Amino acid sequence: MTPDDLMFKPGILAGERILVTGGGTGLGKAMSEAFLMLGAEVYICGRRGGVLEETADGLMSAHGGRVIPIACDIRVPEAISDMCDRIWADGGALTGLVNNAAGNFISRTEDLSTRAFDAIANIVFRGSFFVTLDCGKRWIAEGRKASVLSILTTWVWSGGPFTVPSAMSKAGLNVMTQSLAVEWAPKGIRFNAIAPGPFYTEGMSARLNPGATASNYGEMRGNPMGRAGELRELANMAVWLMHPFSAYVNGQTIAIDGGSWNAGGGAFTTLRDWDDAQWETAREMIRGANSQDRAKRTV
Repeated sequence: MTPDDLMFKPGILAGERILVTGGGTGLGKAMSEAFLMLGAEVYICGRRGGVLEETADGLMSAHGGRVIPIACDIRVPEAISDMCDRIWADGGALTGLVNNAAGNFISRTEDLSTRAFDAIANIVFRGSFFVTLDCGKRWIAEGRKASVLSILTTWVWSGGPFTVPSAMSKAGLNVMTQSLAVEWAPKGIRFNAIAPGPFYTEGMSARLNPGATASNYGEMRGNPMGRAGELRELANMAVWLMHPFSAYVNGQTIAIDGGSWNAGGGAFTTLRDWDDAQWETAREMIRGANSQDRAKRTV
């Protein structure tokens, strides 16, 4: 990403301290890069410590500033508390949190195990809430203002066939956004969410559209604009929602999907036509992607 990719003046996020969960790759990395380029101090967390360190080093080499990688499994409340202790000790309170960490894969719901369901829900639903709660308690105790942004999907409105654990978990975060936007607004803490449509990232696409490429991803998803979103488009929206100039925006979930939601929900309804062989091929490709990820985890 270059300065020409951002619509904001340099330094607009100076003084902001933002934690991005799942900030080492994909959408999280893109948002972290934009925050850094505009002057924020950025913390990124995830389970793959080596990936986080590589991302932090790469972003600082390209743009300067400070990116602090922290290996943390947000499924574990104690690990979140330790991470936040470290952040607060490293310069004070955060000013913003981006709940971006996620897990997802396509599957017929009847093929899911309880373990597979937990693999998604424990990160997206429980983990995001645990991070929000830990940060929120600290902000409230210190009388700090802050902004929380959660990355959802348009399935929170339409349902998510063949992605039921993710759709359920993201819908829970949507309700959290609406609820805490009211409950904690008097304390100076606001909540918003972005619901992305098709954005090509290597990890996510390997599990949601096995075999897809960056050039055909939007087309495969039936996007009215005939393309996937560009990471800079989402990053600019995230910057705006995290900046104090958007302080009167609260409790909103904003779609950025090229019109997919309006065209028919933007979900995986076409997978109803897949046969057993196609599902088995997809499962094998997803297992391969998962094995590669597990080999890189440090927590």
